[in-house]
Amino acid sequence: MLFPIAIERGDEQHAYGVAVPDLPGCHSAGDTFEEAMTNAKEAIEGWLEVAVDYGDPIPEATSIEHHMDNPDFEGWIWAVIDIDLTPYLGKSHKINVTLPDLLVKQIDDFVASHPGDKTRSGFLSRVAMAELAKARKSA
Repeated sequence: MLFPIAIERGDEQHAYGVAVPDLPGCHSAGDTFEEAMTNAKEAIEGWLEVAVDYGDPIPEATSIEHHMDNPDFEGWIWAVIDIDLTPYLGKSHKINVTLPDLLVKQIDDFVASHPGDKTRSGFLSRVAMAELAKARKSA
């Protein structure tokens, strides 16, 4: 899943600050831009581990556009961090799913052209999690 991050530029006296708007309270920093990106990934993974330990659902990542007009991040640099959610979802189970040929081809074509989805199973998991998150919000 691609999580948007907001990076506040650092200088000689201040580190680069990082916020992950889709994960409340998830922040990080680094002395360089590259270090801030690396530390952001570690912060996200730590946040997800704690959420899973408490039995909380994993929030659906939104787009950068969703956050760009937020005045809290005015002048910040936007980036995305790719996180494989598989380790946070529990043990995998192989299931038999029946889908029409055309749908399977469309899914495979989509996965091949989108870096956030590495496999057909990953795509189906991501879409299922998104629909479940929407259902939780509307309930």
